[in-house]
Amino acid sequence: LISLGLSPKKVTEAYSFSEANRIFVIIKNRLSIIMSKSSYLISLLFLFIITGTSFAEDSYGFRIYLNNKGNEAIQLSPQAIERRKRLSIPLDDMDRPIASQCLDSLEKKGFQIIVSSRWLSTVVVATNDSANIERLQHLSIVDSIKWVWKGEIDQSSTIEKSWDSDQHLKPSDNPLRSPYGYAEEQIKMLKGDRLHKAGFKGKGVVIAVIDDGFRNADRITAFDSLQLMGTRNFVFPQRSVFEGDDHGTKVLSCLAAYEPGVMIGTAPEASYWLIKSEDNRSEFPIEEDYWTAAAEFADSVGVDMITTSLGYSFFDENTMNYSHNALDGQTAHISKAAEIAAEKGILIFCSAGNEGTSRWGRITFPADAKDILTIGAITTKKEKSVFSSPGYSADGRIKPDLVALGSGCCVIEPTGNLRYANGTSFSTPILAGLGACLWQALPWLSPNELIELLRQSGSQYKHPDEQLGYGLPNIYKIYKKERKNGK
Repeated sequence: LISLGLSPKKVTEAYSFSEANRIFVIIKNRLSIIMSKSSYLISLLFLFIITGTSFAEDSYGFRIYLNNKGNEAIQLSPQAIERRKRLSIPLDDMDRPIASQCLDSLEKKGFQIIVSSRWLSTVVVATNDSANIERLQHLSIVDSIKWVWKGEIDQSSTIEKSWDSDQHLKPSDNPLRSPYGYAEEQIKMLKGDRLHKAGFKGKGVVIAVIDDGFRNADRITAFDSLQLMGTRNFVFPQRSVFEGDDHGTKVLSCLAAYEPGVMIGTAPEASYWLIKSEDNRSEFPIEEDYWTAAAEFADSVGVDMITTSLGYSFFDENTMNYSHNALDGQTAHISKAAEIAAEKGILIFCSAGNEGTSRWGRITFPADAKDILTIGAITTKKEKSVFSSPGYSADGRIKPDLVALGSGCCVIEPTGNLRYANGTSFSTPILAGLGACLWQALPWLSPNELIELLRQSGSQYKHPDEQLGYGLPNIYKIYKKERKNGK
């Protein structure tokens, strides 16, 4: 086992029976060379252990495209309906959830419902036997079927904790003179500190942060003043979003941290929904379905904005990979969902991706979606960060739209301490937070009007390109101009 780089535990926990049996054959052959006939009984004992062990069996996830989702009543919150009225967006069939009878018919065939989409009329189901999917082909409600996942379904409600859950986490960093502390550069670069000084810090604007997890955000002192509307976990519905992954914690700190002298985020007075859609155990298209469900949930509870620092291109199964031609805003499941969310009146900020030096080398999905703001990254010298994904979209649109500081961003870790991090994952919430502040100051604007004003204020608005888009926006300049116009 050691010569194969394996432990008995790894063999029994991580391999299927056929794989474990193959490993046994290799071991048996090696043992037969060096062992006597009597000691060879040891290898037979090992075979007995292997065959007597219960192996975790992979499940398969399939996206079912429905041709008829039924006629259920629309179930939106008063806040969601009010947003539609304010922006003159009518309710339509997309707002109807998938009928319970449709879901029941799939479950009666022996499938587990994982996640569904009312906007795109899809349901992801799981089964331990991929051959079972043939039983769905002839259902009258089924249009087509696509394989989107393979793995182990985890239905546990908690994960093992390695920390004291009662401990409050305060940063150990020494306070600076500036109230923004170590995060001063990332807000001043956008002139957002001047908008804060004018009294606009995002109050009254509701933001959904769709990410991979927000570990310890409920115990970090920098989030003591967080206006939390609620949480939702679409990957592990029984688990808290405050356990496990922590990328969302760092993202949230760019927006909502409030630890004067150490770090203040760009929208510390906004209200937040924290939603987990990323499954870090693997990379499969089902994560597009989780994200879609997260966006639909955000819509249903009435958020004004979504900021998301997730993106997809390559998957664990090569046959599932996208091509650059799909970057048209109309092909990828997640991009279609982002476009619909924008049509529903939600202002979306999406990271361009960190694929600037990778084999993919372009923006990721859903950064190609139309009517959203795709954010790239720059350095303190206002030069493109080498990792920041360039555009254009496949149909020639300017992407990324705008940029913000993405190299050496100040973020808060799940320990409560500060660190400097790189990524469009952080340039996106930095700018999104100031978008919320601007919307608070100019509440009469529609999302599309706000998008256009942000682009027009960009440092290279007249000469946009695929590297920086329209450039670095000037938030305070927009505020002054619109106020001067008397609106």
